[in-house]
Amino acid sequence: MQEQHLSDFDFELPPELIAQYPLENRTASRLLHVTKDVIEDCTFTDIEGFLHEGDLLVANNTKVIKARLLGRKATGGNVEALIERVTGERTAISMVRASKSPKPGTVLYFEADGIEEPVIVTGRQGQFFELEFERPVLDVLEAFGRVPLPPYITHAAQKSDESRYQTVYARYPGAVAAPTAGLHFTEDLLGRLAAKGVDIEYVTLHVGAGTFQPVRVENLSEHQMHSEWFNMPEDVAARINRAKAEGRRVIAVGTTSLRTIESAADAVGHVAAGARDTSLFIMPGYRFRIIDALITNFHLPKSTLVMLVSALAGRERILEAYRHAVEEKYRFFSYGDACFIENARLAG
Repeated sequence: MQEQHLSDFDFELPPELIAQYPLENRTASRLLHVTKDVIEDCTFTDIEGFLHEGDLLVANNTKVIKARLLGRKATGGNVEALIERVTGERTAISMVRASKSPKPGTVLYFEADGIEEPVIVTGRQGQFFELEFERPVLDVLEAFGRVPLPPYITHAAQKSDESRYQTVYARYPGAVAAPTAGLHFTEDLLGRLAAKGVDIEYVTLHVGAGTFQPVRVENLSEHQMHSEWFNMPEDVAARINRAKAEGRRVIAVGTTSLRTIESAADAVGHVAAGARDTSLFIMPGYRFRIIDALITNFHLPKSTLVMLVSALAGRERILEAYRHAVEEKYRFFSYGDACFIENARLAG
């Protein structure tokens, strides 16, 4: 594969185009349709016309947890934790921000509404701290945690974010960031798609905080992708394999669904069921085994997600589409607008 550089995936993005709040109506977002021949301005409800009877739409049903905890150390110093992964009923690994890194045995006291919850630091895994809770982690996060909005959203999480930064089909708690392409769907829209013969299936990938970490190397072959846990259910794997065998399209809702499907596929395009971690890094030159098209939001300059969509449609085509989106003042990132991108190798 030809050497690729971080700077190849940069583009100008005026900060005022970063969406700070979601639209009131989930389906009111704009949609940019991108193929090798077309860059077309649409609205998200136009997705109904782009999806056809027999298409298989695969979405990520992970549920965002209230992963951000604020509190203090026994010495009184402020501490902030961002849970990366729940590893057991009462254990988790977390990023911890404090004036001094806590050592094993340190007790952290997280607070909400004047009540404190003690949590013990038991060890370390690289940049993450191992935490042990006195009661189930998910119960503590529900009571004491805050919605972990992305770092480019400048306001503190509000009550409305608890539902709006969550897909309508979120089911399995574990993500610290939303699979944001799914935020545009409503139950009504999903029902209309099903009624026209679009098959809709769900996989699970718990999005980690690593999704917001910048790429720090210029030569992309040196980049180490963060690891995330996914589950490919047996019945969903069978339906994907059947769709491909019958020549029907498989369309991912979001990059997390895409990475789940591609991670579960072998070299000959057979998807295997199972749950495991993936650190799949997709950039131009990658040959997609399953995916025919992708619904996704607009991504950060020089991010692994811009590299992923460039692998699907071609780098020059994506940069051209993003320049168009900037000129037309599309809203970017998690609470922003969407794209429908068709695989350049398959289109036409």
